[in-house]
Amino acid sequence: MAASSSIFQPHRLSLKPQSPTKPHSRFSTIGAHSQPNSPPPPPLSSSKPRRPADENIRDEARRHNTTHSHHFSAKYVPFGSDPSEPDAESYSLDEIVYRSQSGGLLDVQHDLDALKNYDGAYWRDLFDSRVGKTTWPYGSGVWSKKEWVLPEIDSDDIVSAFEGNSNLFWAERFGKQFLGMNDLWVKHCGNSHTGSFKDLGMTVLVSQVNRLRRMNRPVVGVGCASTGDTSAALSAYCAAAGIPSIVFLPANRISIAQLVQPIANGAFVLSIDTDFDGCMQLIREVTAELPIYLANSLNSLRLEGQKTAAIEILQQFDWQVPDWVIVPGGNLGNIYAFYKGFHMCKELGLVDRIPRLVCAQAANANPLYLHYNSGWKEFKPVKANTTFASAIQIGDPVSIDRAVYALKNSNGIVEEATEEELMDATGQADSTGMFICPHTGVALTALLKLRNSGVIKPTDRTVVVSTAHGLKFTQSKIDYHSKEIKDMACRFANPPVSVKADFGSVMDVLKKYLLSKAH
Repeated sequence: MAASSSIFQPHRLSLKPQSPTKPHSRFSTIGAHSQPNSPPPPPLSSSKPRRPADENIRDEARRHNTTHSHHFSAKYVPFGSDPSEPDAESYSLDEIVYRSQSGGLLDVQHDLDALKNYDGAYWRDLFDSRVGKTTWPYGSGVWSKKEWVLPEIDSDDIVSAFEGNSNLFWAERFGKQFLGMNDLWVKHCGNSHTGSFKDLGMTVLVSQVNRLRRMNRPVVGVGCASTGDTSAALSAYCAAAGIPSIVFLPANRISIAQLVQPIANGAFVLSIDTDFDGCMQLIREVTAELPIYLANSLNSLRLEGQKTAAIEILQQFDWQVPDWVIVPGGNLGNIYAFYKGFHMCKELGLVDRIPRLVCAQAANANPLYLHYNSGWKEFKPVKANTTFASAIQIGDPVSIDRAVYALKNSNGIVEEATEEELMDATGQADSTGMFICPHTGVALTALLKLRNSGVIKPTDRTVVVSTAHGLKFTQSKIDYHSKEIKDMACRFANPPVSVKADFGSVMDVLKKYLLSKAH
């Protein structure tokens, strides 16, 4: 731990808990529907006797042979390429490749023709039948959609903490009190294993690494540069699989709360005298020389897991499509992942349309917002300034092309939030019982602006995506409610009241408070 000891200084308070999850709405298990002349359908889960006491759920899955994805396949293709062209560039998912020959991003492309051998009703019923079960690996919100994620992986190679299935929270009071809306929902993706949406992508990436290692491919470990959630998710899933994880962190620039998850999960943590961009440059150079798999966000496997949150939203609404979905945006992979999930559901007949997408950026790191406002003219990176929404403090996003594609194809909008706006929105949401992260405050600010301008109507069904748990950002909340943020009014601060330890003083302040609440 000597390399990291310089980081262990008194730091600002923040916490990273694991929260229980619970699917929001009812789900049904109905018989499968398939089209004529289709291959035999994958079996739906059915009631079965309890497994023997000496058998675990992986053994049980093996015995039942629940892996049935030999009908389906996926491959890497250059993002935005035309797969119908002769000699189109493509790669097996079992190849270790991060970029196309031209240096561009890759995308995971599924064999939609094979998936279309089953109709939309079949896929809806199959996905619904798996929700909340312990059947390996389908109890996971990600792997319940296995055929659409990593169809060729053996279930025995999957590394999962049964992530996903996160709460779709009816923001009843916030919607009514601050927006005049009755159909506002918050998708709490931070109610996941390590406290952020990144678990959804990391289960896919680490599962594929596990497969490669079992195939005796030269992969000795997985590495990432990170200041927070990526390293937390990577280290947890690698620890579950017994795979070494390597984390590059910028020295003296992160809090103990951001460091403690990878440390606790047994990652090999390098504290490096540089910033995040410097760590990212180094990890890319190192992974080019050593057999360490790169887990940062240019890796398109992670988006396959993240897209399942979009499918899950549709499931939780009994396959009715919301009007709007608002997603915080930093490196911009997530907005594309949501588009991809919604688009696959439309393409394969589960729904007949997709929602309009909104990408919400912090004004201190807003290159996509500026690009959108210019009419999508030439994209220009910006120098990202400090923001309470630290995970989206990115001025030159890797997935800019993916985000523009998603927004153009969903009639999407980009909005921004100043520091005061995002902290006020967080304060308002917390006062109605949510306890959200600052990134969700950015998304709620976008919603407030679009409601005030009349773009989003009072009756529009709207989903705001919450990307991390509020308990990871307690210091910003402490500063807000203490009114200790420079140049910020902190309009919704609720500091504790100091009072003497005698009955009369306590009664006085209580009466004053209760009178202020009387209607």
